[in-house]
Amino acid sequence: MPRVTLIQIVYNSRKFIPQVFEAALNQTYKDTEFVTVIAGNNDKSKEYILEHFPNVKVIDPGYNIGFSRGHNEYFAQSDSEFFQLVNPDLIMSPTYVEEMLKVFADPQVGAATGKLLRYDFENNKPTSIIDTTGVVYSKSGRGRDRGQHEVDQGQYDNKMNVIAVSGAGPMYRKSALEDVKFKREDRRYEYFDEDFHSYWEDVDLGLRLTNAGWKCVYAPKAVAYHGRAAGSSIGGYKKFFSFLKFHRGIDSRIRKLNYKNHIFLFLKNSPCLYLQFFIRELFMLGYITIFETSTLAAIPEMFRQLPTMWKKRKFISKNRKIPISELTKLFS
Repeated sequence: MPRVTLIQIVYNSRKFIPQVFEAALNQTYKDTEFVTVIAGNNDKSKEYILEHFPNVKVIDPGYNIGFSRGHNEYFAQSDSEFFQLVNPDLIMSPTYVEEMLKVFADPQVGAATGKLLRYDFENNKPTSIIDTTGVVYSKSGRGRDRGQHEVDQGQYDNKMNVIAVSGAGPMYRKSALEDVKFKREDRRYEYFDEDFHSYWEDVDLGLRLTNAGWKCVYAPKAVAYHGRAAGSSIGGYKKFFSFLKFHRGIDSRIRKLNYKNHIFLFLKNSPCLYLQFFIRELFMLGYITIFETSTLAAIPEMFRQLPTMWKKRKFISKNRKIPISELTKLFS
C-alpha cells in the first residue's frame, strides 16, 4: 500500500480543527500520516492540536511561512509517494483518500481532485452547492472552479481529465512534483511557486503538470466539503454590481495577490500569448483603476518579479511534453 501524507497549513484556524481533523484521521485508508505546518497561531491552534491530536505531526517554523513554501519544505524532505492536501476548512468524507488513490492507478496521473461541495460552518451542516470539480482555464487567462455555485444534481458524476485542480483538497504524486520542480537562486526547490505566496499557486502547479505531460483528474466518487473563504462572485462580470460588491468585500492584500498572480499564471504557462488575454487585461486594468485603486500597488512588485517569471516560462516551455495543439484543446 502506498504511503499518503496528509498536509495542512494552519493559519489561525482553531475553529475548524475539531471537525476537519476528526475527518482526516478517520479515513478508511489507513497507511497515512497527518502533518500540520503552523503559519499563524494567534488563536493557539498549535497548542490545541498538541493537546487534542497528539498523533498529528506539528511543524512550527515560527513565522508565516505561507501556503507555497509551507508545502514545499515538506514535499522536499518526505519520502511519501502521495500527498493529500487538507485545507483548514475541508471536511473529507471517510472514503475520500481511498477514492482519490484509485485514479492514480494510471501512472500518468500526477494530480487529482474530488467533488468538493460547500460546507455551512455557521449552521454546521453540509450543502449540495458545488465548490469545485476541477479547474477550467481559458485563452483569456481566466481560471475558475468548474461548477462552482451550482446545485449538485449529478451533472459532474463522470471521471474526466481537467487542466488543473484546486488547492482545497488535491492529491499529488511525489514523482510528478519532482518532475516539475524549479530550482531557486537560494538552491532550494519549489513545487508551488513561492513568488506567488498565496492565490493561484494551485492552478499554476496544475498547469505546469499538464505542460509536462502529467494528467490532472477529477474523481467524482471522492467527496469532501469545503467552507471556502474566498471564491468567485455568482454571475461573474455579467452581474456587474454584485461583482463589484463582492470584490470590495475582499481584503486589499488578497486583491493585490490575486491580480498579480493571475497575470503571472498566464505568462508562465500559456503556450501562446493569446490576444484574448490582452483584451481582458485591458478591461481589468480599467476596472481596478476606477473601482479598486489600492490594487494598483501590486504593479511595482509585478515588474520586479517579471524577469523571474519569464525565466520560469522558458523552463516550462523547454520541458513541455504535451503538444501545443493538445494543450490548447484543454483551454475552455
